[in-house]
Amino acid sequence: MDKLAIFTGNAHPQLAKGICEYLKVNLSSALVSRFSEGEIRIKINENVRGKDVFVIQPTCPPPNENLMELLIMIDALKRASTQRITAVIPYFGYARQDRKDQPRVPITAKLVANLLTTAGANRILTMDLHAGQIQGFFDIPVDHLYAVGIFVSYLLRLNLKDMVVVSPDVGGIKMARAYAKRLSASLAIIDKRRDSPDKTEVMHILGEVKDKNAVIVDDLIATGSSLIEAVDALKKAGAKRIMAAVSHGVLSGSAVERIDKCKNLEELIITDSIPLLDHNRHPRIKVLSIAELLGEAIKRIHNEESVSCLFD
Repeated sequence: MDKLAIFTGNAHPQLAKGICEYLKVNLSSALVSRFSEGEIRIKINENVRGKDVFVIQPTCPPPNENLMELLIMIDALKRASTQRITAVIPYFGYARQDRKDQPRVPITAKLVANLLTTAGANRILTMDLHAGQIQGFFDIPVDHLYAVGIFVSYLLRLNLKDMVVVSPDVGGIKMARAYAKRLSASLAIIDKRRDSPDKTEVMHILGEVKDKNAVIVDDLIATGSSLIEAVDALKKAGAKRIMAAVSHGVLSGSAVERIDKCKNLEELIITDSIPLLDHNRHPRIKVLSIAELLGEAIKRIHNEESVSCLFD
């Protein structure tokens, strides 16, 4: 591990420390601050010439600040003659605009992919992209991990009977099927119509949920409106206990307030791909760590070993 160096910006230093603890290495030193007018100031405080460098930085809120920190840190490391730079982005922001579904809209996922490559990243390590095809936006290798194993291990320990895995929309069927297979559970889909980017209308439920313990699975929760509507629809359809397993807990706006008011949601399980801020903490929000998953992936990439077993 002498040639391995792990850096972090200000987005999620706790996750970086957890990864370093798993790998039994020290977190490398870098100055990540601001000039007086707000510009980002980066200085690498140790020799990284010829090293295999990993930068831990989810592009979580504030996304613009964290993305710029990542880009500038990659540039600094590239100019310091590193052997390889891997951007570890547990939560890949700007991914929701991944195609032109309306006239005159950008494809921000492709733009960010270009920025990372131009800055000097040689490889990307990420988890539960909003759409799997975003991997194809990069001209460099992308290792796309999944949190399904972490969630399934937790759910199995709860020993729930008559479980049904619920996809909150048609686009999440593939993810829900993966959970259902591992949990030996049935599958249901909520058919909904989106009236605006932040408001949806639940139409009906495909599948049997009456008298079953429902687990809603999704890749991210932002304002929480879609999740709460799904919970209400499941309760009306006769579901018993209702839980949600969501990879990325953005929890923006009044998301926590909505969760607090929704007594039918027994527990929201998220990962620490995004740091859970103090004002977003709630007794019914459970956080599972992905430090071991990312740490194992980093170790395998550094040792030029297969990472494919972690994709399952």
